[in-house]
Amino acid sequence: MAEPRSSMIEPPIEELLDKVDSKFTLVTLAARRGRQVNSYFSQLGEGLGAIVPPQVASVARKPLSIALEEIAAGKVKANFDIVPEAEAEGSEDEGAFLTALGSVEGEEPDGGEAS
Repeated sequence: MAEPRSSMIEPPIEELLDKVDSKFTLVTLAARRGRQVNSYFSQLGEGLGAIVPPQVASVARKPLSIALEEIAAGKVKANFDIVPEAEAEGSEDEGAFLTALGSVEGEEPDGGEAS
C-alpha cells in the first residue's frame, strides 16, 4: 500500500474546498481576506483600528496563510451580491455581474459593523 501523498499546504485544500462552493470562491475569498489582514498589520502603529484583525491564532506570518486558516476555521465566509446592470457603472457584461465580498463574522460585507 502506498502512503498518502504528503502536502506542504496546511490547511489541506480538500478541507478548504469543503468550506466554500467552488475553487473560484476559495481563491477570491482568500485573496480578499489576505489583503485585509495585510492592511491590518500595516496600520497597527497608526492606531486606526478600522480593519478586523486576524480571527485565528496562527504561527504563520504571511497574510494569505492566515486568511486560509481563517477559512478553514469557518471564521470567514463568502457573500455574493448580484448588482443590477443599471448600478454596475462601466460594466461591459450583459446583465448582472457578481462581486465577491469576503466578510468576517460580525462585519457587514461593505466594511461596516453589523447592527
